[in-house]
Amino acid sequence: MNYQDFSENIIKADDIIIFSHVNPDGDTLGSMTALYNVIKNNFQKIPTMVIAGELPEIYEFLPDIEKAVTFDKIEKDRVFDLAVAIDIAAKDRMGMGLPFFENAKVRMNIDHHKTNNGYGDYTLIKPDACSAGEILFDLFEEHGLKIDKNTADALYTSILTDTGGFRFENTSAKTFEIASKLVKYGTKPGTIARYCFESKPKAMVLLQANALINAEFLENQKIAYTCISQKDMEKFNAKEDYTEGIVGALRQIKTTEVAAVLKEVTKQSTKVSLRSKNVDCSKIAAAFDGGGHAFAAGCTIQKPLNIARDKLIEEIKKHI
Repeated sequence: MNYQDFSENIIKADDIIIFSHVNPDGDTLGSMTALYNVIKNNFQKIPTMVIAGELPEIYEFLPDIEKAVTFDKIEKDRVFDLAVAIDIAAKDRMGMGLPFFENAKVRMNIDHHKTNNGYGDYTLIKPDACSAGEILFDLFEEHGLKIDKNTADALYTSILTDTGGFRFENTSAKTFEIASKLVKYGTKPGTIARYCFESKPKAMVLLQANALINAEFLENQKIAYTCISQKDMEKFNAKEDYTEGIVGALRQIKTTEVAAVLKEVTKQSTKVSLRSKNVDCSKIAAAFDGGGHAFAAGCTIQKPLNIARDKLIEEIKKHI
C-alpha cells in the first residue's frame, strides 16, 4: 500500500472502522486514536474506533479514546466501506470484530509484526519498525498530513510503550528522531510516561507482586516463569490487563534468557506472554499457533494451566 491507496480509499469511504487487537496495549490503542485524529482533521470524516474487550485503565488518557466502542454496540449486519486493522498480527486477534473486517468493502492491514501474513486488500507491513505508531508517523509526515497535539500524544504513546520506554532492541536512531519530532508537535514526554508507567491501580501492583513472589526458575535460572490462576485474579479483584508488565519484570533478572507468564483464561485455555533477551521467542509461540516479535511474543494454549505450563517449558528448553 502506498499513500495514494491510503488517501483514495479514505476519500471514497463514507463509513470507516478502525480495529485494535484483543487485550489492547499502548501501541494498538495509540495508533488507533492517532489514525482517528488524522482522518478527522485531514479528511473531515469520523471513523468508528473499536476496542476488542475492556479498555485498560492506564490508557484512558488517550485523546478521543472515550469515543471508542465495543463490538456489541455495532449492528451485526453493518457493512463498512473501509476497515483498517492496526497493529494486528493475525486476523484472529480481532476477536469478535473479524466478521466486520471480512465483510468490509475494502480492508487495510497496517502492522509491524514479522509474523503478519499480509491479509487484507491493502497492506503496509514493516517488521523493522518499532511500532505501528512509527509506520503511521512516516505515512502522515511524508505526505504532509496534519499532526496536531492529540495525534502526537497518541503516536508517542504507541512508540513509548512498544519500545518499553526506549529500552528494547527495537529502539533505533529513527525512533528517537520521531520522538523528537512528536515533542515539537506538542507532546509532553514526562506526562505521557507518567500515564503509561506510573499510574497503576493498587490491585494491579498487588497482583503483580504476588505473581513475582511465586515465580519459578529452571535450567540454571535461564527460564523464569509464573502462573496466574483465575483464583489469583479474583483474590485481587484484578482486571484482565493487570497482568501487563509481569513478564517484563521477569525478563529483567540478570540470568533470564526466556521469561513467561501463563494466565488461566478458562479451565481449558491458557494465555502465554513471552519475552527474551537473545532467544527468538516468536518461534516458541509459533509451536502453539502464536506469534509476535523475536524478543516479545505470545500464544494461547488450549490446555488447563498446569498442562499448558509443562508443554510450554518443554518447548522453551528446545530453544535455549
